[in-house]
Amino acid sequence: MKNAFSALRNIYLRLGALALVVGFVLRIVLLFNEQTVATDFSLIEWIEIYLLGAVNDLAVVTLGCIPLFLFLLSATEQKYKRPWGWIILALLAGGLCYVLFFNSIFHQYSGAARRIATAVFWYWSVSFALRLFVPAIRPYWTRVWFFLLTTIYVGAILFNGISEYFFWNEFGVRYNFIAVDYLVYTHEVVGNIMESYPMVPIITGLVLATLLVHHLLFRNVKQIEKPLNAPTWRWITTPLYAVMCLVAVSLISFNLRFQNSPNVYANELQANGLQRFYDAFLKNELSYRDFYLTRPTEEVADYLQSTYQSEEGISRSIAAKTTEKPYNLVLVTLESMSAEYMARFGNEEQLTPTLDSLYRSGLAFDRVYATGNRTVRGLEAVTLSLPPCPGQSIIKRTDNTSCTTLGEILAEQGYEVCYFYGGNAYFDNMESFFGGNGYRIVDQKQYTPEEISFQNIWGVCDEDSYRKAIRTLGELAQHDKPFFAHIMSVSNHRPFTYPAGKISIPHDAKSRKGGVMYSDYALGEFFRAAASEPWFANTIFLVAADHCASSAGSTEIPLEKYHIPAVIFAPGVVEPQVVEHLVSQIDLTPTLLDVAGIGYKSPFYGRSIFEEGYTERAFVATYQDLGYVEGDLLTILSPVKRVRQLRIVSTEENPHALEPVEQIDSTVLHHAIAYYQYSE
Repeated sequence: MKNAFSALRNIYLRLGALALVVGFVLRIVLLFNEQTVATDFSLIEWIEIYLLGAVNDLAVVTLGCIPLFLFLLSATEQKYKRPWGWIILALLAGGLCYVLFFNSIFHQYSGAARRIATAVFWYWSVSFALRLFVPAIRPYWTRVWFFLLTTIYVGAILFNGISEYFFWNEFGVRYNFIAVDYLVYTHEVVGNIMESYPMVPIITGLVLATLLVHHLLFRNVKQIEKPLNAPTWRWITTPLYAVMCLVAVSLISFNLRFQNSPNVYANELQANGLQRFYDAFLKNELSYRDFYLTRPTEEVADYLQSTYQSEEGISRSIAAKTTEKPYNLVLVTLESMSAEYMARFGNEEQLTPTLDSLYRSGLAFDRVYATGNRTVRGLEAVTLSLPPCPGQSIIKRTDNTSCTTLGEILAEQGYEVCYFYGGNAYFDNMESFFGGNGYRIVDQKQYTPEEISFQNIWGVCDEDSYRKAIRTLGELAQHDKPFFAHIMSVSNHRPFTYPAGKISIPHDAKSRKGGVMYSDYALGEFFRAAASEPWFANTIFLVAADHCASSAGSTEIPLEKYHIPAVIFAPGVVEPQVVEHLVSQIDLTPTLLDVAGIGYKSPFYGRSIFEEGYTERAFVATYQDLGYVEGDLLTILSPVKRVRQLRIVSTEENPHALEPVEQIDSTVLHHAIAYYQYSE
């Protein structure tokens, strides 16, 4: 038994030491990331980052060893003795017959699930039968699987360190809800990674490092099966390991209270990425009333009724402003287009000449803020015109049909309604949402080979997408009905590849600036082509970003990372004008309907900027932090009923600089609660 204890202790200590070293090195590397390097930390924060961070890493690896411990528990000669060996073999054979010949539970999922289950039961059944009837192979089987599993553990620890580096480089945080969300779309995500990074040398280096580190850690372990066959060690180590797991869970839970610093980077560096991933997985939907501050329902309803001048709730009638032939409407949402890339907002690299030109020629919004940092949030804002909800976007939820959308309102006005997407609309549940709410979907599945000049993992390039839209709208214009087209671009997305010879930045540079410049170039080509169409003169365009290029910052909600461009453009219809005051992304489509003179019954939380009584406010959120901007205050509502307020202190270097307030403004706080509580 002593040898068994020694073997188990050494395995755990070696894997734990590796996790601590990788975690320590990763934190140092992340500190020198361009998003983090200028951040100051207090002495207490330094201690928390490295000391509590090490405790978190060790606790996570303790819990992560559960599958390995279960394998070690099973590595015993006892299970081969009669009658247990025959019982186990019969159960495995029965399971194999179940998945082969019956309508098993795996048939309810994809064909891959059934194939995987079949392969697993074949392996278990055949390998156990061989070990049962040929005892000589048992020690070799145990030894091989031990080394295979420990190699997987070593590789997983190293791989996770590399993955966390790249995720931080993209998002400025540990794994979060985005990482969980992307697991659903493995084809696009894996393809995006393969096209964005030099994966062959990375994987080669990872494999070599795994083999080397595993050799260094476990080269002295020769015959692991001998100590494991000791008869009594399981009865003592199992409860001991169970206690260790309980302590690990308690430590992780206890340390969460030290991750509430105003400095988000300090919180993220202290945390363990895998624990954050698990936490995000559990919190993919959050009940507002359970997790956030609330007010009495009657008080909230009264405030919103007076704000919207409605008879009940926020529903109100918007009067039509014209009886003439209705305008066609085109909404273009640009992938990841931050306002900071525009010359209009100080960029000197000439990345967005088209957008800057539109700003000079249309109704230009200087202070419009996205509701979130994902495409589904932007689509939710311009389609449903309501504040962001905690957890999953409504677009990602299963009950997302029969919503009152912009498309439905226009369809009731006699419009033909289309949604154009250059990729596969099943991604991010767009197909279910738009298709279930009356939109005709035109995505990559509708393209002929001749219509595709360039594509990457996300879909066809923006030029191809716009050309498809021009052709389709030309066909719709021949009908005696107006049309509404929502076009979602894709090219300004990692890996940032696009057709060669279009812009000054090489097509294979895979740079964010190249993605921005090409997206703007394609938008210019779209407007040049549209201007020659008969329907152009009777069409109003709204061009807006879905979200910014990055949401990383040293506060929960860095306001500058939500500042997006938006412009309504219609020569001869919309006079050039600059809107300098605060505008929310949810206000854009109500303003578009107002400019078009359309009357309708409004269920929208967004309001036209020209509506009498319009209130300047904006909604900015992550999947769990709900931000509300009013005046110079940013109010942040967080789970566990936390609230923070920051004052916007504009400086020449940063017009979105934030500083904590000394005392919470209760009036603004009540407004924030009212909007989020009532809209949930």
